[in-house]
Amino acid sequence: MRAAVLPLEQIPPINRGANPVGYDPGVRLVPRFPVDDRQLSALHARAFGDAPDEVQPWAQRLERHALTWVGAFDDGELIGFVQVCWDGGKHAFLLDTAVAPDRRHHAVGTRLVQAAADEARAAGCSWLHVDFEAPLRHFYIDRCGFRTTRAGLMSLPVVATA
Repeated sequence: MRAAVLPLEQIPPINRGANPVGYDPGVRLVPRFPVDDRQLSALHARAFGDAPDEVQPWAQRLERHALTWVGAFDDGELIGFVQVCWDGGKHAFLLDTAVAPDRRHHAVGTRLVQAAADEARAAGCSWLHVDFEAPLRHFYIDRCGFRTTRAGLMSLPVVATA
Protein backbone atom coordinates (compact mmCIF):
# COMPACT_ATOMS: atom_id res chain seq x y z
CA MET A 1 0.00 0.00 0.00
CA ARG A 2 1.43 3.36 -1.02
CA ALA A 3 1.53 6.30 1.36
CA ALA A 4 -0.20 9.56 0.56
CA VAL A 5 1.81 12.52 -0.64
CA LEU A 6 2.14 15.10 2.14
CA PRO A 7 3.32 18.70 1.98
CA LEU A 8 7.13 18.84 2.10
CA GLU A 9 7.29 20.46 5.53
CA GLN A 10 5.17 17.62 7.03
CA ILE A 11 7.36 14.79 5.74
CA PRO A 12 10.07 13.63 8.12
CA PRO A 13 13.52 13.24 6.53
CA ILE A 14 15.14 9.84 6.13
CA ASN A 15 18.20 9.40 8.32
CA ARG A 16 19.09 5.72 8.29
CA GLY A 17 22.32 3.76 8.65
CA ALA A 18 25.92 4.80 8.44
CA ASN A 19 26.86 7.94 6.58
CA PRO A 20 28.83 7.35 3.36
CA VAL A 21 32.12 9.09 2.66
CA GLY A 22 31.47 12.65 1.54
CA TYR A 23 28.16 12.79 3.44
CA ASP A 24 26.65 16.27 3.64
CA PRO A 25 24.50 16.52 6.80
CA GLY A 26 22.62 19.52 5.37
CA VAL A 27 20.99 17.36 2.69
CA ARG A 28 17.52 16.14 3.64
CA LEU A 29 16.06 13.01 1.95
CA VAL A 30 12.28 13.09 1.60
CA PRO A 31 10.17 10.16 0.31
CA ARG A 32 7.06 10.88 -1.79
CA PHE A 33 7.61 14.62 -1.63
CA PRO A 34 5.06 16.85 -3.43
CA VAL A 35 6.54 17.08 -6.91
CA ASP A 36 6.87 20.38 -8.72
CA ASP A 37 7.07 19.45 -12.42
CA ARG A 38 9.20 22.48 -13.31
CA GLN A 39 11.67 21.88 -10.47
CA LEU A 40 12.10 18.18 -11.22
CA SER A 41 12.30 18.75 -14.98
CA ALA A 42 15.05 21.35 -14.41
CA LEU A 43 17.03 18.94 -12.20
CA HIS A 44 16.61 16.16 -14.76
CA ALA A 45 17.80 18.50 -17.54
CA ARG A 46 20.92 19.47 -15.56
CA ALA A 47 21.68 15.86 -14.63
CA PHE A 48 21.07 14.27 -18.02
CA GLY A 49 21.53 17.10 -20.52
CA ASP A 50 17.84 17.23 -21.50
CA ALA A 51 16.24 20.26 -23.09
CA PRO A 52 16.33 22.79 -20.22
CA ASP A 53 12.95 24.40 -20.94
CA GLU A 54 10.94 21.22 -21.49
CA VAL A 55 8.62 20.52 -18.55
CA GLN A 56 7.54 16.91 -18.08
CA PRO A 57 4.41 15.79 -16.18
CA TRP A 58 6.45 14.19 -13.38
CA ALA A 59 3.82 14.41 -10.62
CA GLN A 60 1.21 12.65 -12.76
CA ARG A 61 3.62 9.94 -13.92
CA LEU A 62 4.94 9.23 -10.44
CA GLU A 63 1.52 9.06 -8.85
CA ARG A 64 0.36 6.66 -11.57
CA HIS A 65 3.42 4.42 -12.01
CA ALA A 66 5.82 4.68 -9.08
CA LEU A 67 5.89 2.68 -5.89
CA THR A 68 7.74 5.61 -4.36
CA TRP A 69 10.22 8.36 -5.07
CA VAL A 70 12.79 10.18 -2.98
CA GLY A 71 14.08 13.71 -3.27
CA ALA A 72 17.28 15.16 -1.85
CA PHE A 73 16.86 18.74 -0.69
CA ASP A 74 19.36 21.32 0.47
CA ASP A 75 17.76 24.38 2.00
CA GLY A 76 14.55 23.67 0.05
CA GLU A 77 16.32 23.20 -3.29
CA LEU A 78 15.84 19.85 -5.07
CA ILE A 79 19.37 18.58 -5.71
CA GLY A 80 18.70 14.85 -6.22
CA PHE A 81 15.95 12.43 -7.15
CA VAL A 82 15.24 8.76 -7.68
CA GLN A 83 12.06 6.83 -8.36
CA VAL A 84 11.10 3.21 -7.78
CA CYS A 85 8.60 1.48 -10.04
CA TRP A 86 7.40 -2.04 -9.37
CA ASP A 87 5.46 -5.03 -10.59
CA GLY A 88 3.05 -4.91 -7.65
CA GLY A 89 4.82 -7.86 -6.07
CA LYS A 90 8.42 -8.67 -5.20
CA HIS A 91 10.30 -6.78 -7.94
CA ALA A 92 11.10 -3.07 -7.87
CA PHE A 93 12.96 -1.07 -10.48
CA LEU A 94 15.19 1.93 -9.84
CA LEU A 95 14.77 4.73 -12.39
CA ASP A 96 15.91 8.29 -13.01
CA THR A 97 18.63 8.55 -10.38
CA ALA A 98 19.63 12.19 -10.81
CA VAL A 99 21.94 14.46 -8.84
CA ALA A 100 22.68 18.08 -9.72
CA PRO A 101 26.13 18.15 -11.34
CA ASP A 102 27.54 20.55 -8.74
CA ARG A 103 26.41 18.20 -5.93
CA ARG A 104 27.90 14.97 -7.24
CA HIS A 105 30.57 13.15 -5.23
CA HIS A 106 29.01 14.18 -1.91
CA ALA A 107 27.14 10.88 -1.31
CA VAL A 108 23.78 12.34 -2.39
CA GLY A 109 23.21 9.67 -5.06
CA THR A 110 24.33 6.84 -2.78
CA ARG A 111 21.99 8.01 -0.02
CA LEU A 112 19.11 8.35 -2.50
CA VAL A 113 19.60 4.76 -3.69
CA GLN A 114 19.84 3.50 -0.09
CA ALA A 115 16.62 5.32 0.79
CA ALA A 116 14.88 3.96 -2.32
CA ALA A 117 15.98 0.43 -1.40
CA ASP A 118 14.66 0.91 2.15
CA GLU A 119 11.33 2.14 0.79
CA ALA A 120 11.05 -0.83 -1.62
CA ARG A 121 11.93 -3.27 1.16
CA ALA A 122 9.31 -1.70 3.45
CA ALA A 123 6.72 -2.19 0.68
CA GLY A 124 7.49 -5.93 0.63
CA CYS A 125 9.80 -6.07 -2.39
CA SER A 126 12.57 -8.68 -2.38
CA TRP A 127 14.46 -7.49 -5.45
CA LEU A 128 15.60 -4.09 -6.67
CA HIS A 129 16.69 -3.96 -10.31
CA VAL A 130 18.67 -1.23 -12.05
CA ASP A 131 19.97 -0.76 -15.58
CA PHE A 132 22.94 1.49 -16.19
CA GLU A 133 25.59 2.29 -18.75
CA ALA A 134 29.24 1.33 -18.26
CA PRO A 135 30.44 4.68 -16.85
CA LEU A 136 28.00 4.27 -13.93
CA ARG A 137 29.21 0.79 -12.97
CA HIS A 138 31.40 2.09 -10.13
CA PHE A 139 28.48 4.02 -8.65
CA TYR A 140 25.88 1.24 -8.78
CA ILE A 141 28.11 -1.78 -8.11
CA ASP A 142 30.83 -0.42 -5.82
CA ARG A 143 29.03 2.43 -4.06
CA CYS A 144 25.42 1.25 -3.90
CA GLY A 145 25.93 -2.51 -3.53
CA PHE A 146 24.18 -3.85 -6.62
CA ARG A 147 25.65 -6.99 -8.15
CA THR A 148 26.04 -7.75 -11.82
CA THR A 149 23.60 -10.11 -13.48
CA ARG A 150 22.85 -11.28 -16.96
CA ALA A 151 19.99 -9.30 -18.38
CA GLY A 152 18.54 -8.33 -21.71
CA LEU A 153 17.49 -5.05 -23.21
CA MET A 154 15.37 -4.41 -26.27
CA SER A 155 15.18 -1.02 -27.98
CA LEU A 156 11.65 -0.11 -29.04
CA PRO A 157 12.05 2.59 -31.67
CA VAL A 158 8.97 4.41 -32.88
CA VAL A 159 7.73 2.82 -36.08
CA ALA A 160 6.28 5.24 -38.60
CA THR A 161 2.83 4.31 -39.85
CA ALA A 162 1.69 5.05 -43.37
